[in-house]
Amino acid sequence: MEYYDEGKRGKIYLDKGYAIKKADKIRIKNEVYWLKLLNKYKIGPRLIKYRDNYFKYKFIKGEFIVEFIKDNNKNKIRKVLLNVLKQCRIMDKLKMNKKEMHNPIKHIIINKKVNMIDFERAYKTDKPKNVTQFSQFILSNNLKKLLIKKGFKINKEKMIKKLIKYKHEQNEENFKEILKFI
Repeated sequence: MEYYDEGKRGKIYLDKGYAIKKADKIRIKNEVYWLKLLNKYKIGPRLIKYRDNYFKYKFIKGEFIVEFIKDNNKNKIRKVLLNVLKQCRIMDKLKMNKKEMHNPIKHIIINKKVNMIDFERAYKTDKPKNVTQFSQFILSNNLKKLLIKKGFKINKEKMIKKLIKYKHEQNEENFKEILKFI
């Protein structure tokens, strides 16, 4: 087992194609709870095993989302953004909030598929914000400029109106209106 990386609340080690995340019991318990649920929807790294102060999951190699956007064409980027939004919609329907979706620079890894990681701060809520927060990330100045360079034409004002509508009534119809902007 070798040291790989460290976040604010835990350390990651690698072991033969698997990652082991070590942190305090409360954070591990929370992240394992969400991974068990989200894995049913093919969201998050595949949970292998867990104990009180660690869990083991399939290590995900790939590019972080911003690098992926820089390195790829409009069609591939569109597929990834739509996939992330659909995963966010599932999380919204599950009444969970991931928390970092407004700035998921290190929380979305793309290889053959789109992988979200790091659910330790996720929580249950009646007003989840995954779709709206990820949309804010898309509309943020730096990412919006990069998307425009890649050929996207995103009308910020119109998209914000649709996001407000979705925020107040999180249904499929309002969600599909947001997808039209991508």
